[in-house]
Amino acid sequence: MVQTHNTKSLEHYGGVGGLARELNVSLKDGIITSEIPSRQNIYGLNRYVEKPSRGFWMFVWEALHDLTLVILLVSAVVSIGVGNATEGWPKGMYDGLGIIMSIFLVVIVTAVSDYNQSLQFKDLEKQKKNIIIQVTRDGCRQKVSIYDLVVGDIVHLSIGDQVPADGILVSGYSLSLDESSLSGESEPVNVDDNRPFLLAGTKVQDGSGKMLVASVGMRTEWGRLMVTLSEGGDDETPLQVKLNGVATIIGKIGLVFAVLTFIVLISRYFVYKALHNQIGDWSTKDASTLLNYFAIAVIIIVVAVPEGLPLAVTLSLAFAMKRLMKDRALVRHLSACETMGSATCICTDKTGTLTTNHMVVDKMWICDETRTIKNSHDETALKTSVNETVHNLLIQSIFQNTSSEVVKGKDGRNTILGTPTETALLEFGLLLGGAFGSLNDEYKIVKMEPFNSNRKKMSVLVALPGGGFRAFCKGASEIILSMCDKVLSSNGEALPLSDEKRTNISNIIDSFANDALRTLCTAYKDIEALSAPDKIPDDDFTLIAVVGIKDPVRPGVKEAVQACLAAGITVRMVTGDNINTAKAIAKECGILTEGGLAIEGPEFRNKSQDEMEKLIPKLQVMARSSPLDKHTLVGQLRKTFKEVVAVTGDGTNDAPALHEADIGLAMGIAGTEVAKENADVVIMDDNFTTIVNVARWGRAVYINIQKFVQFQLTVNVVALMLNFISACASGSAPLTAVQMLWVNLIMDTLGALALATEPPNEGLMQRKPIGRNVNIITGTMWRNIIGQSIYQITVLLILRFEGKRLLNLTGPDSNITLDTFIFNSFVFCQVFNEINSRDMEKINVFKGIFGSWVFMGVMASTVGFQIIIVEFLGTFAETVGLSLKLWVISIIIGAVSLPIAMVLKCIPVSNSKTTCHFHDGYEPLPTGPDLA
Repeated sequence: MVQTHNTKSLEHYGGVGGLARELNVSLKDGIITSEIPSRQNIYGLNRYVEKPSRGFWMFVWEALHDLTLVILLVSAVVSIGVGNATEGWPKGMYDGLGIIMSIFLVVIVTAVSDYNQSLQFKDLEKQKKNIIIQVTRDGCRQKVSIYDLVVGDIVHLSIGDQVPADGILVSGYSLSLDESSLSGESEPVNVDDNRPFLLAGTKVQDGSGKMLVASVGMRTEWGRLMVTLSEGGDDETPLQVKLNGVATIIGKIGLVFAVLTFIVLISRYFVYKALHNQIGDWSTKDASTLLNYFAIAVIIIVVAVPEGLPLAVTLSLAFAMKRLMKDRALVRHLSACETMGSATCICTDKTGTLTTNHMVVDKMWICDETRTIKNSHDETALKTSVNETVHNLLIQSIFQNTSSEVVKGKDGRNTILGTPTETALLEFGLLLGGAFGSLNDEYKIVKMEPFNSNRKKMSVLVALPGGGFRAFCKGASEIILSMCDKVLSSNGEALPLSDEKRTNISNIIDSFANDALRTLCTAYKDIEALSAPDKIPDDDFTLIAVVGIKDPVRPGVKEAVQACLAAGITVRMVTGDNINTAKAIAKECGILTEGGLAIEGPEFRNKSQDEMEKLIPKLQVMARSSPLDKHTLVGQLRKTFKEVVAVTGDGTNDAPALHEADIGLAMGIAGTEVAKENADVVIMDDNFTTIVNVARWGRAVYINIQKFVQFQLTVNVVALMLNFISACASGSAPLTAVQMLWVNLIMDTLGALALATEPPNEGLMQRKPIGRNVNIITGTMWRNIIGQSIYQITVLLILRFEGKRLLNLTGPDSNITLDTFIFNSFVFCQVFNEINSRDMEKINVFKGIFGSWVFMGVMASTVGFQIIIVEFLGTFAETVGLSLKLWVISIIIGAVSLPIAMVLKCIPVSNSKTTCHFHDGYEPLPTGPDLA
């Protein structure tokens, strides 16, 4: 019935009331909570079919498709065949089995990592879709999860909400839906008694209303559509794309080295056979030698291809996402983390973000008097000091012209469900002795125009008991004041509003705003007969009162703003509030500084392009802004000034700016579903401090990836050059296939895990933001990579060619002992290189090392596995047990890289102003006007 919009079928049931009786539900009190399980059994759950998640073995299968692993697997099988033919069983199996075991280890580690990643994203996706909605159950209005919705529920909808299921309108005012997600039509669809059907997945574009849920989950139109859809995977983040480019170049270099190595080895072998007159004699031993040369070439490719780079990005982002969830930030898109780390500007809303979002009426101007509202005794004070007519009009304007609701909880206490501004007014109305809902029986609401950002006002038309109508209007002070031509006097008369009186009231509004109060006016108009039944008039109103609402600044916001300024991030406040209120709050938060510019939206939008280019660098506050003003500012900052812009927003009107920004931050508490859907990050506690935390983690992600790139490129360069030079000079490589696979595992999976999950330090917020097109590999990184590589290659090549003499190695096992020692020294060089990579600039790389349990765990695992491989898996890894003396020398060779790294960090590079960081902090950037 709902999906086909069958009004005849609805009439057959007797309208929405008859359908409610069929469903055994009261339109006033909603369903009874105890009935929920039986309703779920009969009508189904409000969940959609999801793309089935891949099992663990699918990830194993995908990991096995890696080209280098396939080549190694073929090489291992051939090695087993040739080995058995030349060396017999079981000795001939060892090389091949060793490679197979290493491949198995790499595949399992990769599959486990990817599988855990997929589970993590599934949890995040579930949390992202868990929308909280308002329903009436057991006679009271309450918040429930969209997943708990059942057929028969009475759902309350307002601007920006997503319709959670298919349903039928019970009552509503000016309700219009955006059905483009289902129909593709961008035009809004009006929902009223003639067309009372609402479909799941659509958005409320305007108005408000109540809906009876008719079908849920897979029985809705949206659910049927979901069956035919399967969501695509996550797009690669910009950083991953950049790193994939780096990996491709390195892979090609590795391929060139591998081909050269293979050609040199084969050439040497042919020359050797020719010199010994054996060119015509070929045996299985020769085949084994050639196969060994091929394995060396393959291993060079394996080492060269840094497949750990994308893994490091994914791990780092996933780790940051998980930690940010604990810090009350839900990251909806992976790339948001890294983008936030590059943010140079934050355009923030005021209410609820910089302030506590719990508003209270602090001052009120009524009957030519300003009153400060301090405590509950003000009820009697106001009643005795103003005329009863004035008092009643004020109560009526508060309780009838509202889209919020006062509900009595199970504990008997009153709870107000609605926007912070309306909550403050209703709390004040209750304080004055009013009772919510009591007026609706006497004064029937005929029409309502809910508040939206374009009108900046809310209006309602009520029918008077004795005939005629009365319109109430509340909203932005200057807009309501311009609609009034009369003002209420202390005896309840409507007196003409003279120019002098209008100026006085404007001054009162300004004085309220200067005290950091949000101001709004309430007004009314009595109408004998409606000239246009579809429109509430907007002129000739009588002003009732000017109300000043206070919203205190959140604790920690001033410090968070200072942290942003110190990090080179400009904070701009963009709000719909009065300019004086905005300036007062901005000064209190530290956003508006000396020399900074505060401007109103209408003035801003009338500026030419040249004027905008001159004023935007100084712009710190924009008040009375429309959604278009916010969108224009964000566009100018991004396109003209090449800023990386983060925008906060909570309303449907903020969606364009959130979409236009590099990173959109929606408020989780005050935010509408439309705002959240267009955002990259949802701030669950609506707190500006959390936004700064997202920026800190974003920077940590980028820095962690740089650390990993530095570490991996060092290992790549050393391994490539060592095997290439050794193969060309002596005809064999010191590092075998199994050994190089182990090193590859250290570099890729374990290295990514250790370095990509380092938590942020305070020093990160003392640096300049990372620019849009900055290279991932900086001059500082090249300095560290080249310096470390020269040391390691030099030491390992000396060991390769002079090791026996220097270490006094003799006997039949001297060759394998030397190769094992070189392998051991190489691994320990990487262990200490990983520690060096914890900080690319500061000398004290041990600071906070014991606080990172992941890093310590990886270090311990690496050393533990190395001992097992050398001492106990010699048959497979082609190693022999080493003496204590050789173990100590290996560790010393690795440890020497620490002082070398310290010396390197004192060598200045072009892109680094500060060197030799013995202290923990960084030079703070200038703040305020000097920042430009």
